Formats: sequence, C-alpha cells, structure tokens
Amino acid sequence: MSFGTGGLYLKESLLIAALHHVACAWEATSSRALEAGAFPVRKESSAKRSIREIVHRLRSLDADELSFFLDADRNDQLALLWLATCRAYRFIGEFAEEVIVDRYQSFRTDLSHDDYDIFFARKAEWSEKLAGISDSTRVKLRAVLFRLMREAGVITPDSRILGTMLSGRFLAITERAGAGEIRFFPGGQRLSTQRRA
Repeated sequence: MSFGTGGLYLKESLLIAALHHVACAWEATSSRALEAGAFPVRKESSAKRSIREIVHRLRSLDADELSFFLDADRNDQLALLWLATCRAYRFIGEFAEEVIVDRYQSFRTDLSHDDYDIFFARKAEWSEKLAGISDSTRVKLRAVLFRLMREAGVITPDSRILGTMLSGRFLAITERAGAGEIRFFPGGQRLSTQRRA
C-alpha cells in the first residue's frame, strides 16, 4: 500500500526508463535518475521517494515492454504505466479487476468513493495490514488511486469508467506475457477477443 505518492508520472517515468540499462540493477538506475534530476523538486528526500515509487512500477515491465514504452504513443504509454501499477500493487490490480472492470461489464460506468470504501472494507476483513490503516491514510490512498485512474484514462474527471482503447502492439505484448493482464482494462477482454477473431 505504498502507492500513496503522487500520480502516474508519465514524463518522469519516460526519463527514468530511458536511463535504465537492461544489464544494470534498478538501484543503479535510481541513483542515475537522482543525479540527472529526473524528478526536479527542492527536497532530495521527496525526489528519492518519488523515484523509488516510479522504479517500483517500471521494474515490473520486462525489457520488451520497456522498449515499447519508450517509443509507443501516449495512449499506450499510459496503458503500460497502468499495467505496471496493477502489477506492482496487488490491491490496485484487484480493484481494477473486481470493481472497475466488473462495473463496466455490467454497464454501470459511474465510480464513486463508496465503491472504493466498500472494496477496501471487504479486503480489510482478510488483511491485518489493511485493517490497521488509519482512516486518514485510507482517504489519502483513495485520492491517489482516483488520480492514477484519471491520469491513465481509466476514468473521466467526473469518475465515469472509460472503455479501453489499446493498440494491436499493446495487445500483442499483453498476450505474450500470458498472464491475462488485459483483465485490468475496462473492455479489454472484448478487444482481445476481437483481435483473435
């Protein structure tokens, strides 16, 4: 549940991904990113925290996905960052699949804070870690998640769920991974089926 920092960070993620060398450890990439000022803020501690967050997401992408991320169009870049976020944080991946995609498939495209709160409470019944989170932290995490979804184009500014628009290249990469991760995208299953037909 350490996703409580900032947003999707497209620009910064591109800069950090470009600094990464496949043969090197991500820790070295983090150091290079800090030295290069990839996250220009006054406080070094804030920059370190944000870079650590971005690296945590990017390291879930394999070499081919990272390469695609660097030259893809903006829509696919945002989709890759959403995919990386869902991979990096099980809570977000499960929210995407169990709430967003489920509502979209049921033609209920409105998404409210209550939907998040109900999901959180359900998960907290099975997780001591979640159950121990304070109300203020839960509200902060909710705000960050809604920001992430808006920036990724998963929901509109007024919290309506959007159908996914993904390129053939993105779908090919997702299917190659073989983990059924198109499930994180509203309407993704339909796009994948149409592509195979």
